[in-house]
Amino acid sequence: MSGDGGKGEDVEGEGDKAERKKGAGGREASGNEEREKGDGIRQPAGSARRAGRLNRLDLKQLRVLQALLRERNLSRVAADMGLTQQAISEQLRKLRELFDDRLFLRQGNGMTATPLALELGERVDRILREIDALLAPSEFTPATYQGVVTLSATDYAMQAILPAFLREVRQQAPFLKLIVQPFETDRVEHKLMSGELDLALSFPDFLPDSLPYLTLFDDRHVCVASPCSPLHGRTLSIAEVAALPQLVVSPSRSALKGSHDQWFESQGLERHIVMSVPTFKAAPDVLYTTDLIAFYPARLLPNPKVTPLTTDFATPTFEVAVAWHPRTRESAIHRWMIEKLERITQT
Repeated sequence: MSGDGGKGEDVEGEGDKAERKKGAGGREASGNEEREKGDGIRQPAGSARRAGRLNRLDLKQLRVLQALLRERNLSRVAADMGLTQQAISEQLRKLRELFDDRLFLRQGNGMTATPLALELGERVDRILREIDALLAPSEFTPATYQGVVTLSATDYAMQAILPAFLREVRQQAPFLKLIVQPFETDRVEHKLMSGELDLALSFPDFLPDSLPYLTLFDDRHVCVASPCSPLHGRTLSIAEVAALPQLVVSPSRSALKGSHDQWFESQGLERHIVMSVPTFKAAPDVLYTTDLIAFYPARLLPNPKVTPLTTDFATPTFEVAVAWHPRTRESAIHRWMIEKLERITQT
């Protein structure tokens, strides 16, 4: 006897029995009535009844249905799925009960599908593809990626990092949209946590301790003045520089204080600060038209409106970093942009 014809392939099953019962005079309940099952439990009609049926449907049954539509043979489906023919027959029985249809009829050594089974096939294929996609890692391709990324950057980062970075992003991810916001120390953590912000470019000292970050590079401030300054052509000591009238960049607070104040104090000196501006971008215009000096990031040079002065000392370096929220650690677009920032800033 063929493996397709024994007890394991009871193709008739409950559906055929139901047909015989109906033909013998038994009345089948309509979809709008309550139906009493063999176990004596009455099920509600309408949407509640459909919900109850849906709760009895599991993923294995859908995969069995898909395989039966493909193979039309119980024994081959059982072998492919690593189950017994009896287990496949049991799943088919549950499917017939669930859909109130025989689904498959015996035909020779195989089976033929009912119209409802054929109708279900395409929908089941789509559902299983979508379920499989839930577990598959998302494939990230910069050239086709469509989305919006929001960056927060300090005035310094907007000049030192973003031009080269945004140029490459536009070339490699032309459908990506970017929003750049001013860096806000007191709001960066909230914005990253809520998703209002994706990445932040700043100095580690301005970042909350809870945020992971990657140091991109180190920079240093150099002493600069207008190209016309009489200070050029001589070597200035730290004491001489401290006594000169100075401009400071104070982005987070409007005050006559600068980032190197403590360093000068550690040398026993106090800076002669007479003016502050909120951005590094504004500093060269002011220096070009005044007698002031300033400490200006080396990465923002050369600039036609300022020229480095010669000194016998060097200021401490500072770090520049990109920060993100832990929730985006596995995000492909975030990883790509961080790697791109790291590569661009270290070349």
